[in-house]
Amino acid sequence: MATESATAALVRKSPRRRNSTRTLAVFGALLLLLAAVLLSLAVGSRSLPLSTVVDALLRDDGSIASSVIWDVRVPRTLAGIAAGAALGVAGALIQALTRNPLADPGLLGINAGAAAGVVVSITVLGLTSLWASVWFAMAGAVLAGLLVYALASGGRAGATPERLALGGAVIAAVFTGIGQTLMLLDAQALDQLRFWSVGSLARADGETLTTIAPFVGVGLLLALGLVRPLNALALGDDGARALGAHVDRTRFAGLLAVTLLCGAATSAVGPLVFVGLAVPHIARMIAGADQRWTLPLSMLIAPALLLFADVLGRVVVRPDELDAGVVTAVIGAPVFIALVRHRRVVGT
Repeated sequence: MATESATAALVRKSPRRRNSTRTLAVFGALLLLLAAVLLSLAVGSRSLPLSTVVDALLRDDGSIASSVIWDVRVPRTLAGIAAGAALGVAGALIQALTRNPLADPGLLGINAGAAAGVVVSITVLGLTSLWASVWFAMAGAVLAGLLVYALASGGRAGATPERLALGGAVIAAVFTGIGQTLMLLDAQALDQLRFWSVGSLARADGETLTTIAPFVGVGLLLALGLVRPLNALALGDDGARALGAHVDRTRFAGLLAVTLLCGAATSAVGPLVFVGLAVPHIARMIAGADQRWTLPLSMLIAPALLLFADVLGRVVVRPDELDAGVVTAVIGAPVFIALVRHRRVVGT
């Protein structure tokens, strides 16, 4: 009897203990993000002491160090936070919506739509400003998302995970073909897009941030509002309906959130690989498959990872720089392979 009572008590305590571990993980991710932010503000072609960084943030005295921090590094760091959070949450959403742990933000054709929008703005309309690129990339992302949902929702079954993945593959191929054709016909556009297509935080400025901030904010709020129905979807469509979840409404809202998040991030910094794929796996390894914890952790870990990659790119070939997209690809691929080889892929 004593043993049974002890076992029962342990079972009752385990959820509380698990939530305590998850809470600690969130605080740890916050500290990691804070460290990444400080490094991003302090490290570059000209590194600055942390005391100088803190003084400049508290009081802009017009010095060279203050100008470097406020005019260059603060916008770059904020762009990394916004784009990283958007890609991390978008990756977790896509993996939950499609019930595919290997899905990433490019699966639904959103990145291809954004890239095609940038190509059209340069080649067809002759608009070369960053402002125009951001807005046309968002337009292309939204159009791609709408077309994917229109393709997937046809028929009696509705927008099933399989239909979403197949529809995304078709739309991605179409938009990629359009973009590549236009680039081959315009050498100037090809030269300009060569840098954008790698993925970099270097071009981010205040105007970029004010443009993408509303889209990222709405996308994150919409994603966090879907955590309970997403947990229900993990049981399958029938199981989700039995729990009272609106399956089609949840998938549409999730796709809308992914479109806003991926479109905003891609338009600002270009397509960044492995962030949206690997970070949700890390979050699920820490907190399990509960979306109430996976999405917030992804929102914190992804920008920290992106900022660390950006800082590393500034110092490895100093005084030149490696784009963040190159660093995430070089580091992310072997890290993700190691995760898959040494631990099972954590399901959504």
